[in-house]
Amino acid sequence: MKLVECVPNFSEGRNREIVNEIARAISFSKEIKILDIELDPDHNRSVITFISPLEIAVEAAYYGIKKAVELIDMEKHKGAHPRFGAADVVPFVPLFDTTMDECIELANKLGEKVGNELSIPVYLYEKAAKVDWRKSLPDIRNEKFQYEQLKEHIKEEKWKPDYGPQEIGKAGATIIGAREFLIAFNVNLGTSDISIAKKIAKSVREKTGGLKNVRALGFELKERGIVQVSMNLINYKETPIYRAYELVKMEAERYGVSIVGSEIVGLVPLDALVKVSDFYLRLENFSSSQVLEKKIMEGGNYMMEDMGIKEFLNELSSGSPTPGGGAASALVGSIAASLSSMVANLTIGKKKYLEYENEMKDVVSKAVSLRDKLLKLMDDDVVVFNKIMDAYKMPKNTDEEISLRKAKIEEASKEACEVPLNTAKLCLEVIKLASVVVEKGNKNAISDGACSAYFADAAINGALMNVKINLKNISDEVFKLKMKDEMENLKNESKNILKSIDIKINEVI
Repeated sequence: MKLVECVPNFSEGRNREIVNEIARAISFSKEIKILDIELDPDHNRSVITFISPLEIAVEAAYYGIKKAVELIDMEKHKGAHPRFGAADVVPFVPLFDTTMDECIELANKLGEKVGNELSIPVYLYEKAAKVDWRKSLPDIRNEKFQYEQLKEHIKEEKWKPDYGPQEIGKAGATIIGAREFLIAFNVNLGTSDISIAKKIAKSVREKTGGLKNVRALGFELKERGIVQVSMNLINYKETPIYRAYELVKMEAERYGVSIVGSEIVGLVPLDALVKVSDFYLRLENFSSSQVLEKKIMEGGNYMMEDMGIKEFLNELSSGSPTPGGGAASALVGSIAASLSSMVANLTIGKKKYLEYENEMKDVVSKAVSLRDKLLKLMDDDVVVFNKIMDAYKMPKNTDEEISLRKAKIEEASKEACEVPLNTAKLCLEVIKLASVVVEKGNKNAISDGACSAYFADAAINGALMNVKINLKNISDEVFKLKMKDEMENLKNESKNILKSIDIKINEVI
């Protein structure tokens, strides 16, 4: 099921009953899941975060907007945060396999429905923007131009809405869009001087020369007698939370002001917090895959051979150095073995290839065995890499410790050469099987046999690259020479088999 996140902002942050009614309207179906409801009395603004299947996301957002229109009167609304309407901003955010294009389509459907059925002006922003200058939310609605100013100017051509009437009522206007995940991050300052918060916000936000992907404003928190730098981090991967925090802190120090706290409004991706931990704790090789609760929720497997494809790829693309190229090479080799098995199975039982029946059965047996061995080598590769890391972490305060550490590094590096070398050797056996199925197997699947050979060759080269990089830690010249000779022989034999396969492929195809 494809899912989308929707994060509507409503101009009510002091009356929880009203916000709860809006949330109930949104969750009209059991398939809608409300993840979070945040109320901010100073901003007089609430943020409801929900996830929904694509098919009913527009309906859920529409019901929320409709209820807000019934309960919120913009003529009476006062708050520190800029706002256009009762349902102020409604962004769709893609989750998992959902695409940005699909979110843009949702934004347009919702905009049209709200404009036509609720008679509310709708402006599209971010990825859904139809007008270039409306891509950035602060360019549409900001401290100087919000509900009151829109009432005066909406009849102008510049302010013609994308959907709905060119007139405004007590519900105001709604800004609807499609965007990447946004983190609402606020930093509270130990002063009541709003001019300081505004100066710092100006220094921090991208538009006025600050950090990329950061939008910032300065606000008063009158009930607490302090001020706040309120930020939207629109791409936490490029500009992480800690970087925004550190710049605010540095700028505040210029004015002799301290930070008294910070807050995240709404939800935040785990990876964003991992980046903060990584920065302040100076963690080495840490990733979100090491978080216990994440592993439990994902139902993750420790053994890579038991992982699903997506789970393994998530691990491979994480910030952790394992699994790496060695494990990936073993996986590619196992895929190559599976392809040779497939071609052989497609040959068995065919009258045209009866003379090769026993040979194809032998190929299947060998290919399955090679596949399983290569899958196990994925985990072995991680184990030997970790041994090297453990050796590097050994103390080196005395000559004895230095000597022991060096010996352990060399010992672990030798093991780390043997595992990928074994991967390469097994992959060479896969290429030999591929040669058999290309020569004698079902000609309708000859391209699959060729893929088996090419994948296995790629796995050999990847595995040997891992041998090569570990040789640099080894002083044993006899061992190094032996490794280099074996590497050269494996490469040459693989290359020669591929040449013969190419000739056969060109004859048939």
